[in-house]
Amino acid sequence: MASADVPPLSVRGVSVRFGDRSALTDASLEVAPGEFVALAGPNGSGKTTLLRAALGFVAPATGTIDLLGRSVQELRPLDRARRVAWVPQEEPARDDVPLRDYVLYGRYAHRGMLEGDSADDRRLALRLLEEVGLADRASDGVLSVSGGERQRAILARALAQEAPLLLLDEPTTHLDIAHQLDLLGRVRALAREQGTAIVAALHDLNLAARFADRIVVLSRGRVVANGPPRDVISRELLGRVWGVAAELRSDPRTGVPVLIPYPLPTEPPGVAASAGCVHVVGGGGAAGPYLRALAEAGYRLSAGALHLFDSDLETAEGLGIPVAEEVPFAPLGPEARERNRQLLEAAAAIVVAPFAVGPSNLANLEDVRPFAGRVPLWLASSPPIERRDFTGGAAARIYGELLGSGAREVASPADLLDGLGSLLRAERPARSPAAPRPPDAG
Repeated sequence: MASADVPPLSVRGVSVRFGDRSALTDASLEVAPGEFVALAGPNGSGKTTLLRAALGFVAPATGTIDLLGRSVQELRPLDRARRVAWVPQEEPARDDVPLRDYVLYGRYAHRGMLEGDSADDRRLALRLLEEVGLADRASDGVLSVSGGERQRAILARALAQEAPLLLLDEPTTHLDIAHQLDLLGRVRALAREQGTAIVAALHDLNLAARFADRIVVLSRGRVVANGPPRDVISRELLGRVWGVAAELRSDPRTGVPVLIPYPLPTEPPGVAASAGCVHVVGGGGAAGPYLRALAEAGYRLSAGALHLFDSDLETAEGLGIPVAEEVPFAPLGPEARERNRQLLEAAAAIVVAPFAVGPSNLANLEDVRPFAGRVPLWLASSPPIERRDFTGGAAARIYGELLGSGAREVASPADLLDGLGSLLRAERPARSPAAPRPPDAG
């Protein structure tokens, strides 16, 4: 076990170049005994290069890398093997040796030049095969097992080194989800129970968040984030580093962040990043399909006014959309209405979802009325307003007024996207000096 005073791995200001290409730039990382660190980043971000530099496979152009206080470049191969074990992403097997003998390769660092395998070595190999679920395959040749089984055998071989530092490059490659969880769970237990320092390159951020103590994110060869999963994983980071959007949730069992990624949409026609939002009026789940479709298309959004615990509010919060909120089951009060009017003022377009209108939320339609004719306005027509008007006809009258002032009806989110794109390209209301905070549809 490594001394608590000397980190198993210390990377300081390391840069690595391959010809004219910079693979790592001024990277620094320190890993303590018993710590599980996940390296994350897109393909080509430098994860594998950092691991290979830590193993001494590539020499840094600048900076230093120490294993247990000794420069990796100064260590003999056997000394390195006693300090660090390695699980590569891919390793073609050359000879069809039995799995138990394949695992015993990991003991070479602990044997003299002419020594053979001891009884303890053989017992260790069988125990490790059992731990990775391959005890029944011990006599089978390494070429006869599946890719996932071979990956687990490689892990068993690395564990046979009994090194204080374990480096893994995409260890879940070829594994089904059950064995991914099993392998990383075993690696996590190795860190906690034996104090082994773990550094694993992982593409799956959800797996990294679930098992790692710390996530180090690389982008274009530079460390751009380093900290606990809750501090590192964010929607902003996903967009900036991976170029994807994501819904960020929290696993109710563990509290760790969970990402639901989707492609980062291109800028939609007619609504530039500098323009106002599309404001969606809804409630009772009616706005959800419209919010999701608009968000997927890349529109900036706001919503309201919505009551707490309304599923539309949950959708808006999940998408990171500004919302005017009211307490549950209460009529929309002055503060919620004022916040909603502020969002309406800032909007480049307004969408009224097909929500059920009652006395408690009639104010949502009333507050849209001043914007009819000023701002492009769409009214969802399915189901018809008459079937969801529970105000004695007041909601239907406002709906008719909005149509009379130029609002357009749409039957579905798809119809809205078609109409929104074409109308915002064609209709750009002129700014009126007299109008307060005039909207800009472009």
